[in-house]
Amino acid sequence: MNIYIVIPAHNEERFISKTLTSLVSQTKLPKQIVVVNDNSTDNTEDIVNELIQEYDFISVVSTNSSVDHMPGSKVINAFYQGYKTLDANYDMVCKFDADLIFPPNYLEKITTHFEENKKIGMVGGFCYVEKNKNWILENLTNKNHIRGALKAYRKACFESINGLKPAMGWDTVDELLAQYHNWEIKTDDTLHVKHLKPTGNTYNPKAKYKQGEAFYRMRYGFWITLIASIKLAILKKQPQLTADYLAGFFKAKKAKLPFLVSKDEGKFIRTLRWKKIKKKLHFLF
Repeated sequence: MNIYIVIPAHNEERFISKTLTSLVSQTKLPKQIVVVNDNSTDNTEDIVNELIQEYDFISVVSTNSSVDHMPGSKVINAFYQGYKTLDANYDMVCKFDADLIFPPNYLEKITTHFEENKKIGMVGGFCYVEKNKNWILENLTNKNHIRGALKAYRKACFESINGLKPAMGWDTVDELLAQYHNWEIKTDDTLHVKHLKPTGNTYNPKAKYKQGEAFYRMRYGFWITLIASIKLAILKKQPQLTADYLAGFFKAKKAKLPFLVSKDEGKFIRTLRWKKIKKKLHFLF
C-alpha cells in the first residue's frame, strides 16, 4: 500500500523533528510526508527544511488558517492545504499530529490490518503520555475510537465519507460516517504512540463551548449530548465542563448552525449511540 501522510504543525519546533524521525525510521516507509506549517512563529519550518535535505519524500507547505488555536476547523483546514498538494496514487492517507513518536513498526502494522480485512476503513493505535517518568495510556482514550492525532484511512473509505469536516468533532464524525457506509474501525492496543504534548493544552479559552456545538451539529439531540458531556467532563477530571458543553449545545441550537450530517446519517448516529449506551449500562448492571 502506498502511504501518504499529512502533518499539520503550529509552533511545533520542540517536537516535529522527533515525529519525522520516527516516521522515516519505519519498517515500512511512507511514499510521501507533507508538513503543513500553519502560521508558526517559531522554527518549525526551518527544522522541517533541514530534514527535507536528507529525505526526498518529505515536503513542506505554509498556510495561515487562523491566529487562534481553535480545535477542529484550524487543523482540518491546514490538513487540506497539505492534502491538495498530493496526487491520487495513494492507498492510505494519514492525518498525524506533529508531537508524536511512532514505534518503528507502526505503519507496517496498520498496513497489515488493512490488507487482511478489506472491510476496515480506518486503523489506529493509542496515545501514551509521560507521567512520573512512565508512559501511561492517555486518559481521554476510548478503546473503540481512534484519536484525531493519528488517523489512517483507506482511500475508498476516505472518499466515501467525503473527507474530513472542518469543525470540532471531525474525528468522531468520520468514524460514525464510516460505519454508516459499512466500514469497520480497527484499533490496535499493541501500537503505543508517545504523545509529547497533552491534547488541547494550548486551545483558546473560547473553545470550551465548541464541544457542545459539535454534539449539536452531529445531530446527537439533548439526551445523548447530556450523557456524552458528563462522560467527557469526567474523563477530563473537570466536572464543570458539563455546563459549558451544554451551553455550547444550546448556543448552536439557537443560532441554527448547519449540521455536519444529513437527517438519515443523524438517525443512524443516534441509533448507534443509544446501542452503545445501553450495552455499557447492561455491562454495569
